[in-house]
Amino acid sequence: MNTSTHSKRFSFEFFPPKTDKGIEKLKNVRNKLAEKNPAFFSVTYGAGGTTREGTKNTVTEIKQAGLSVAPHLSFGGDDKESLLGLINYYKSIGVNRIVALRGDIPSGSGKTEMIHANQLIEFIRENTGDHFHLEVAAYPEIHPQSINYESDLYYFKQKINAGANSAITQYFYNPDAYFYYLEEIHKQGIDVPVYPGIMPITNFTNLVRFSDACGAEIPRWIRKKLEAYQDDKEAISAFGIEFVSQMCETLLDGGAPGLHFYTMNQAEPTSSIWENLGLS
Repeated sequence: MNTSTHSKRFSFEFFPPKTDKGIEKLKNVRNKLAEKNPAFFSVTYGAGGTTREGTKNTVTEIKQAGLSVAPHLSFGGDDKESLLGLINYYKSIGVNRIVALRGDIPSGSGKTEMIHANQLIEFIRENTGDHFHLEVAAYPEIHPQSINYESDLYYFKQKINAGANSAITQYFYNPDAYFYYLEEIHKQGIDVPVYPGIMPITNFTNLVRFSDACGAEIPRWIRKKLEAYQDDKEAISAFGIEFVSQMCETLLDGGAPGLHFYTMNQAEPTSSIWENLGLS
């Protein structure tokens, strides 16, 4: 790989485990990936804060291990007081980065008002100033609930204007969509770094389910290739690692400021891509 990576930023994302076995597994995965010296680990926050305690515990454990960590955060069904308590807790343990998201209102909560990510960013800035580096989400293939491409760019710009420092994209498998998105946001006067979100391909069924839910497109040729492998997990994994590695190289060579890996709490797929890119 020809790309100079000394100035690139790499990060890894986890979801909070729900069982003791899952907690132990994640510690092992985290220790393996920590050897890559990432800029930070991020920890997801379930719809409406449904993983609030799990996220908080995972963030705390990673921080206590001496590693940089960025909790995901959204209003969801929470009130401002409870959310501010969580923000202040993160600040108190030395967390200095948050991934600020719109999130979803949990069903049955009785709440109807959606609090958008730009409002969350404003809330964090009003209460903590510039303490936190704030990451937001970006959608090169547009958010599944957006009316059109232009409205999606409008809402992204609102988040930047509210005080976001950088963005992480929804995963994608078409680098052209990412590069076109950068061109479009630059036309809007937006110059914050936008880090591609990378989803390793390891399970076709799960990938289709995730992608249909979040609006990420799986190009037809990739679908057909994966369908042909049927239940051959080794073949799917080998193809996925090779293709995603090539895509990452294209992104980095094309000027992407780094990569954010959706690890799904697994070390091997991300590590294999990392080795293929010569990042060690």
